[in-house]
Amino acid sequence: MDSPIVSKEQRIKKKTLSQKLLAQWDIQLMIIPGVILVFIFSYLPMYGSLTAFQEYNLFKGFWASPWVGTKHFEMFVGSPQFREIMRNTISISLLKLIIIFPAPIILALMLNEIRHMLFKRFIQTISYLPHFLSWVIVAGFVGSMLSIDSGSLNLFLLSTNMIREPVNWLSIPEYFWAILISSNLWKEIGFASIVYLAAIAGIDPHLYEAAGMDGASRFKQLYLITLPSILPVVIIFLILAVGNTLNAGFDDLLLLARNPILLDVAEVIDTHVYRVGILSSRYSYATAVGLFKGIISIVLLTAANAIARRSGNSLW
Repeated sequence: MDSPIVSKEQRIKKKTLSQKLLAQWDIQLMIIPGVILVFIFSYLPMYGSLTAFQEYNLFKGFWASPWVGTKHFEMFVGSPQFREIMRNTISISLLKLIIIFPAPIILALMLNEIRHMLFKRFIQTISYLPHFLSWVIVAGFVGSMLSIDSGSLNLFLLSTNMIREPVNWLSIPEYFWAILISSNLWKEIGFASIVYLAAIAGIDPHLYEAAGMDGASRFKQLYLITLPSILPVVIIFLILAVGNTLNAGFDDLLLLARNPILLDVAEVIDTHVYRVGILSSRYSYATAVGLFKGIISIVLLTAANAIARRSGNSLW
């Protein structure tokens, strides 16, 4: 005869989906506003993707505008700028992935080793603050610091005799990617480390105590306990980062690359959509390029998730 506990579990398993939702009505009610917002701002606008296959006219509307098939996709792929745009997009995205993605993890691990709480909170605060500044302010700050007339970088290099005359840093394409990545790193490293600090805080402290009693050094505890414990979180964010490979940036590139001479190294898919599609009122072309980027992003996200599933951690 089955025990009462087993029979109760069996009864729970036999519950239908509607019964489970009804039993959690208060929790399900809380997610309704979020579902409505996602539907309105994420799913309804997908209707506009139809314009990618049309010669869209504002006055004729969606259904009255003539259909042109894949004309705008072919125009983008066949344009002289296509290779340059894809090169810049992929290169900048990979640089951000290689340099910026691991930086918050390293910062979180370093902060976790600080035992003086006041100093730790001070470092956390000053590293978080740049995230809350808009790119307009950050671009202005970077422009002032790299100014050829009174920029602090030029003044420092001149005072140390490292250069003989001021350098116009934001007018030299060879330096632009380094400036872009450095600005993004400074702005986001602190805020991005919050998730990893939270993951580290959830690790059972008894694991560290046991490792310490066994003679494990702080580095070994970091390598054998901390890193494996936060690995699932790291993998999830890595999957999302790979899926966003073609999102090389928009605000930062648009504001830092105001000098036309930098367009050869700063023009990416998003800025191309803005300059050629939006400013020139070529809405169908802009939609086609955006849809092109979205489809590739979905493929990359699915592939990254499939690879991550082998390690036992994935989004689905």
